[in-house]
Amino acid sequence: MTKSAIEDIPHTLRVGVIVERRESDNTWVDAVWQTVEVQPELADAGVWKSLSEGDGWQRYFAGALEIELFKRETEAYKMNFSQAQPAVYVVLRSGEETDEPDVVPFLATVSPYEAEDYAESGEMIVDAVPMPAVVAAWAASFIEAYHVDQPFKKRRQKDKNDGVAGRPAMMRGGPRHDR
Repeated sequence: MTKSAIEDIPHTLRVGVIVERRESDNTWVDAVWQTVEVQPELADAGVWKSLSEGDGWQRYFAGALEIELFKRETEAYKMNFSQAQPAVYVVLRSGEETDEPDVVPFLATVSPYEAEDYAESGEMIVDAVPMPAVVAAWAASFIEAYHVDQPFKKRRQKDKNDGVAGRPAMMRGGPRHDR
């Protein structure tokens, strides 16, 4: 790939976020929210529009987010593409202001590692949705342009007896024989 072709690959891509609200049978939770898809063609559609509804569920256009790619994260993106269904991960946060909806789109990423960091906190909703073809082509071009394989380096294990000379084994973390 030529240098000018590499420079032509944008580092961000805007996508529209579609969420679904389902009524809950749980006495403590009125509804369950989940991201159901992202659509690049809806990136400029505004905010919070009702799209469709059925018995106990509603779908909304919840707004747009930018997916940002970083040169040093291409290994994570490659991991995503190694899955049977590559995904865009969308993070939703709770609506905190009185004029905000119940959930607000917070982040869209193609890095499963970044998504996992948000999922571990337990405070955000993290959903994996199928990656649209436009997003896949863009991310694949970025990976091709910027990925550099890192050679595997085997680290030498320390010998059990390594440590400060003259210290008893129990102080070096070794086995204790004085029991």
